[in-house]
Amino acid sequence: MMEKPGGSGEVGRKAVALVSGGMDSAVAAGLAREEGFAIYALSFDYGQRHRSELTAAAAVAAWLKAAEHKVVKVELEKIGGSALTSGLAVPKDREGDAIPITYVPARNLIFLSIALAWAETLAAPRIVLGANAIDFSGYPDCRPEFLAAFQRVAEVGTKIGSEGHAPLIWAPLARLTKADIVRLGLRLGLDFGLTRSCYDPDPAGAPCGHCDACRLRAKGFREAGVRDPGV
Repeated sequence: MMEKPGGSGEVGRKAVALVSGGMDSAVAAGLAREEGFAIYALSFDYGQRHRSELTAAAAVAAWLKAAEHKVVKVELEKIGGSALTSGLAVPKDREGDAIPITYVPARNLIFLSIALAWAETLAAPRIVLGANAIDFSGYPDCRPEFLAAFQRVAEVGTKIGSEGHAPLIWAPLARLTKADIVRLGLRLGLDFGLTRSCYDPDPAGAPCGHCDACRLRAKGFREAGVRDPGV
């Protein structure tokens, strides 16, 4: 199961962690650090309109005391198809469970592939991401089925996988609510004020309060009974 630690070859205690600047990825990486892993933080400049998350990612990597923080440029804006990488409007106060236009085609597949390449270079036994399948926007590349399929890709599509040492694709928050994630972050000592979640912030980086990401974040803090320092 993706939610559980394990996998072969963890003696190196290195973990490649996808760090977006959001709360979920920060908490997931924090859990890996708590287990004793040295964090190799990986962020992406993919043409996203909410570029304030890259500043937040650097702050989160510093909080994690990351051994290294890479920002890889992937020009997904040249492909488009998403409100996050084009001029399409970000939905506000959305209802329903259809996959929204903020879905970025194949984003986690691309990001995990690059993380897998770095993990293979580092001989890192774990790749960490903050994918969540409970309080989320319905993205198919956040679901446990996708993560299980990518685990198989890591096992059959890499040299280390063919040798029986594929890194574990670890999504410890996959079945948690946003409130659970808030509580975990507080236990880890995360200052949520370092993180950013909004898909459509103003030029100063202030959250809009009405996109899916803002509403899910607000729901989590409200249900956890604590104030969000990031708004």
